[in-house]
Amino acid sequence: MGVEIISTGGTYRLLKENDIKVVEVADVTGFPEMLDGRVKTLHPKVHGGILARRDVPEHMKAIEAMGIEPIDMIVVNLYPFKQTVLKEGATLEDIVENIDIGGPSMIRAAAKNYKSVAVVTEPEQYAEILEKMTACGGELDEALLSKLMARAFTVTANYDAMIASQMNARFEDTLFPASWPQAAEKVCDLRYGENPNQKAAFYKFPFTEGVTVAKAEILHGKELSYNNILDLDKALDIVMDFERPTAVIMKHTNPCGLASEDTISKAFRVAYDVDPMSAFGCVIALNRECDVETAKMIHEYFVEAVIAPSYAEGALEILEEKKKNIRLLRTNQPIGPAYRVREMKTKKVQGGLLVQTDEDVLLDPDNLKVVTKRAPTPEEVHSLLFAWKLAKHVTSNAVVYVRGEHAVGIGAGQMSRVDSAKIASFKANEPTKGCVMASDAFFPFRDAVDAAAEAGITAIIQPGGSIRDQESIDAANEHNIAMVYTGCRVFRHS
Repeated sequence: MGVEIISTGGTYRLLKENDIKVVEVADVTGFPEMLDGRVKTLHPKVHGGILARRDVPEHMKAIEAMGIEPIDMIVVNLYPFKQTVLKEGATLEDIVENIDIGGPSMIRAAAKNYKSVAVVTEPEQYAEILEKMTACGGELDEALLSKLMARAFTVTANYDAMIASQMNARFEDTLFPASWPQAAEKVCDLRYGENPNQKAAFYKFPFTEGVTVAKAEILHGKELSYNNILDLDKALDIVMDFERPTAVIMKHTNPCGLASEDTISKAFRVAYDVDPMSAFGCVIALNRECDVETAKMIHEYFVEAVIAPSYAEGALEILEEKKKNIRLLRTNQPIGPAYRVREMKTKKVQGGLLVQTDEDVLLDPDNLKVVTKRAPTPEEVHSLLFAWKLAKHVTSNAVVYVRGEHAVGIGAGQMSRVDSAKIASFKANEPTKGCVMASDAFFPFRDAVDAAAEAGITAIIQPGGSIRDQESIDAANEHNIAMVYTGCRVFRHS
């Protein structure tokens, strides 16, 4: 199309080798590249040609007087900062050298002067630009120029946010710096949000480590929905806490079944049977390979999605053949406490952002404070610790009943704790007599303990800390219930 191309370094050589007419930037600026390529385009001959407004005569006269030619399009692919950070063995020096300076400067300059300069930042844009230039005699209309400008500022903002997040992690002396830059990359558009009238998309953070839904491989089924992703994220978060083969059944961001057993198939069977009515349309997370036996059981039910570290030979075929729409995800990494990576938790609110550290409450029997006349038995302590792990993943107010290493009743999301205790009993699909109970926060009154006694609970684990703690202790003693305090709460507001 008769476009004169100016280029730098490696790109210049590549174009030259492919017999494409190209001018080296040093021939335009009259100044060679220097400092190992750190300085190439930072020159008035480049930035004057980009920034001069074509509709301002004084600008055009100024660049003409200085022998500066207008530049109509900038095509920049930034240095691979993210790829360098993720590269195994990358040093801080490697990372710093891959912070692009000239590229973002040209992008921002062109974006500022977008009505006159096209700013192209991604190869995915090339086809649309070429099509428009072909159709319009080499011109681009203002609508496309505006769209390119908007994308350009997003690209540089995301690039700077990646750099800031890395440097803050290495050198900032506070968990909560004065501003919170956060880079995110779109994974995909979603069919809709929580409801069909809402639009939604899924983004991932570029430097997140460990096992996540965002990094999982999608093997089969319909595209993931907004609600699928929320449930998969919570379900994966739960099974990451357990060493033994464990299955969780997730519904509307709350577990409706959880069990640890000797095999993953037994764990699934027990977990699903905790509340089979609520499990209709559930999401399932397994912390072991999904074997054929488990796959055969899963295909008997209406299940929205399954996430597991891997699938045994034959298991995928069973699920894919029987379930056309079921979403199957594979983490390709082991799932368990040793593979969890803690990161800051964020939540958007109207006009702002809440940021907090990740919950990391580890308990063992030595941390528990016995506050009743009767101490729990070793078997009860084992179940209490399992129940505590479950309670911290249930929306507050949370009360859970557990036998051995499986949930029996789960009371979630109530405005009063006694109602959660009653719901846990009501939802139980087996007798609650002999179970233990976990509460994610203290009892404000003794009524929840009385409800637990009515359900046949023998031991309770809770944080303690209420001004009426003694009333709850007295109630537990009256019912011969052992009660222990953790000294910390695991309240999950949402």
